[in-house]
Amino acid sequence: MSTWYLVADIGGTNARFSALKPGQLESELQFFHSVDEYPNFENLLEIIINEIGQVTGWENPPYKACFAVACPADADRISFTNSHWSFSQSKIKKFLKCESLIVINDFEAVAHGIMELKDDEVIQIGGGLPVKNRAIGILGAGTGLGVAGLLPYDGGYHIIESEGGHSDYSPISEAQGEVVRRLRAKFGRVSLERLLSGKGIFNIYLALCEIRASKPTYSAPAQIVDAALSKADSNSVATLDMFCEGMGSAAGNLALTFGAKGGIYLAGGVIPKFLDFFLNSNFRNKFEDKGRFVSYLKSIPVYIIRRENLGLLGASKKLIKVDNND
Repeated sequence: MSTWYLVADIGGTNARFSALKPGQLESELQFFHSVDEYPNFENLLEIIINEIGQVTGWENPPYKACFAVACPADADRISFTNSHWSFSQSKIKKFLKCESLIVINDFEAVAHGIMELKDDEVIQIGGGLPVKNRAIGILGAGTGLGVAGLLPYDGGYHIIESEGGHSDYSPISEAQGEVVRRLRAKFGRVSLERLLSGKGIFNIYLALCEIRASKPTYSAPAQIVDAALSKADSNSVATLDMFCEGMGSAAGNLALTFGAKGGIYLAGGVIPKFLDFFLNSNFRNKFEDKGRFVSYLKSIPVYIIRRENLGLLGASKKLIKVDNND
């Protein structure tokens, strides 16, 4: 009988799983699935367990499991913010027949993973060197918008969980104000996530088309990104410009809120899809554009995370930390 752990990073669009031995940070045993293809989480989990058994020959259940989820994780009932899935922690633990199940917010997992990043797994945008043992801010656009904080200290670190992606979006230009007015008519309240996410890109695009009295050409964020990168559509270019500026403003606010002299990290799968566009955008200008606190922000480095599957790495790091504290 082989002792093994199961980790997962479950977002609004994709569910990623990995099977590892105790103490392992990474494994080649990784399984990726689309959330939309499965009516409920239990359907997919049964398939994952079967897949792992077929590949490894392991017939026993995982000894421990850690799932990183894109929603609050502090109740037995887990209900995903941007997908149709929900599950009961206690029922999933019984289903897996595991010794323990730990469910954490996906950006807690990202925060754990950041402590394992190598220099070549990030791209720095402006600023200087990070200040040791000072707070770090984490902001990530995917299907939704994740926010977390991290406080390193000698020999360890503390993670600040957050649902900051659902804070109010505060427009800093007339154009952003016009977009927000239209989104407010649709959603009532307009959060950061309504603009600074994959779905947010589509929201911005539709609002700009309405403002400019032009018929929308595209029906998905990926199409808008492709049109912007090829400069085939001015509305799409304006959409990505507004997204980048909004990310800069939000990242600067996060740096001020946490006093994040340790740096700001940009996670998530959206920005890497138009990395060069982002690097050449007004992101850094809007990050520093904080009136009397420009000089405070100028020295703070911002890092784009290039590493894939950071959530899986963070979930396995969480299990290692728990094991070390047992």
